[in-house]
Amino acid sequence: MSENSQHTAEGLLGSLKSLTALVVAIFHNRLNLLSNDLEIAREQMVSVLIMVLIALFSLCFGALLLALFVVVIFWDTHRLIALGGVTGLFLLVGTLCLWRVLKALKAMPATFEASLTELAKDYKQLKSED
Repeated sequence: MSENSQHTAEGLLGSLKSLTALVVAIFHNRLNLLSNDLEIAREQMVSVLIMVLIALFSLCFGALLLALFVVVIFWDTHRLIALGGVTGLFLLVGTLCLWRVLKALKAMPATFEASLTELAKDYKQLKSED
């Protein structure tokens, strides 16, 4: 009888150890996936931010020179119309760009999409076993 209970205890302990190892492995796998998602998102964000800063600097400098050029051309005849036209153009372009940025931000996928999908699969699998 003690031999049977010892065998059952070892089987139960072994199952518990296997279950614990499985949970730790799943948790490790999900953290690894999350870490990869964070790294990819960080690299993309840095790259985009650098390009945006370069583009903004170049566009602002070019727009300033263009505005100055237009005002100098029309200084003797229609300087107020030239200033108003350049200002209106800049406001229109700025508004359109802001609208496009907001639209693009709303259309961006979730940052941790792959991790969330895997966690949802794990959750469904655990719920179905209950």
